[in-house]
Amino acid sequence: MIGAEGEQLGVMTPQAALAKARETDLDLVEVAPTSRPPVCRIMDYSKFKYDQEKKEKEARKRQHIIKIKEVRYKPTIEEHDYRTKLTHIKDFLQKGNKVKISLRFRGREMAHQETGRALMQRVINDITGVGEAEKPPSKEGHFLNMVLNPK
Repeated sequence: MIGAEGEQLGVMTPQAALAKARETDLDLVEVAPTSRPPVCRIMDYSKFKYDQEKKEKEARKRQHIIKIKEVRYKPTIEEHDYRTKLTHIKDFLQKGNKVKISLRFRGREMAHQETGRALMQRVINDITGVGEAEKPPSKEGHFLNMVLNPK
């Protein structure tokens, strides 16, 4: 038996423990039911539950959920469009998000996949200060995909 202030009250019968809890106008809560003898504690159970919920809410508030943002390229992208998308990628990485880069090949572009790989390598080189590639670009159907992680 553990008292309201955390002091040891010793081993007692359930009836005596309940009477002691009623004296202090608190609840008798079984803390460790599997131990022999079972351990009980005198506490304000509703306040305990309230504090637990408050701690869980604080933990969820501090938790940062990582989102995956996607940026799509084409192998024949113009320089200004490339720079614009690169600034978006850097912003996403600085905010702590992962970025998936998809490069789509259409029609005859499939014959010149080396231009797509060169573009992906250029993106990796341009974001070196902010992020890094999770793994090298991989081919999936008509797409060349790569995921970037923030540093």
